[in-house]
Amino acid sequence: MHLRLTLVAAARSSSLLDVRFDDDRSLDMAGWQEAGRVQAAYAGLAAAELRYCSPSVRCRETAEALGLAPLPQPALRDCDMGRWRGRTLAEVTAREPRGVDAWLADPRAAPHGGESLLDFIRRVGGWLETRPEPEWVVAVAEPGVVRAALCYALKAPPQSYWHIDAQPLSVVTLLGRAGEWSLTLEG
Repeated sequence: MHLRLTLVAAARSSSLLDVRFDDDRSLDMAGWQEAGRVQAAYAGLAAAELRYCSPSVRCRETAEALGLAPLPQPALRDCDMGRWRGRTLAEVTAREPRGVDAWLADPRAAPHGGESLLDFIRRVGGWLETRPEPEWVVAVAEPGVVRAALCYALKAPPQSYWHIDAQPLSVVTLLGRAGEWSLTLEG
């Protein structure tokens, strides 16, 4: 039996210029408004047999705003950014430009002392591979988790992560089973 896994990127918790690594802030007003605008269109997601979310506040709030009553999944947490946690990319670049360059260039690098990109993708992939197999699972996750899941499922090189844009409240569906995933575009 194939699993249908629908991933929903969390709504906004800050402006693009204030996005912080490993951010655990609540949805901002725009995020609540966006979730409210799509709630009716996303109402069918509540029919999934299992509904999960990343453990962050904004993922829980997004899932609740969409009426999903999710179970938090620790494996769906965002990448562990070590000492960069809570800082913006501009702040980190000003303090550690070589570290940022290494992190962007080498998926095995973890100059922040946290999780490397490769380890992050593998962790999210491990979650994908160990899902129970009901017909349909929905997960509201951080955009980075959605990007990591796509890299893993499509067996894309880790550098592909930087070329995937998971906008707030975007939806993507994977269809398959352990080791055999396909991307499904719905319209």
